[in-house]
Amino acid sequence: MKIVAITACPTGIAHTYMAAEQLERTAKALGHSIRVETQGAMGIENKLTAREIAEADGVIFAVDIEAEQLERFEGKKCIRVGVAEAIKNPKAVLAKLGS
Repeated sequence: MKIVAITACPTGIAHTYMAAEQLERTAKALGHSIRVETQGAMGIENKLTAREIAEADGVIFAVDIEAEQLERFEGKKCIRVGVAEAIKNPKAVLAKLGS
């Protein structure tokens, strides 16, 4: 499965990046392709391209704040979870996308 994700927390520092790392590590271990965009104190980093979004089978928003530019994902299968859930139980988050 090809997955794209956005992670974002109120301060946009540690938890944003911890969630991204956990999703990346777990998705790869499960045989999925994933690209994660982070949104936080440094603005949008690793911005997803239109092509990556178009080719994605699903989208994960692991956010505790309103993410920016969500209109890019219209028509895609999306799930929304909190940052803590992505950090603590990334396998369950990925399973939600598959169901």
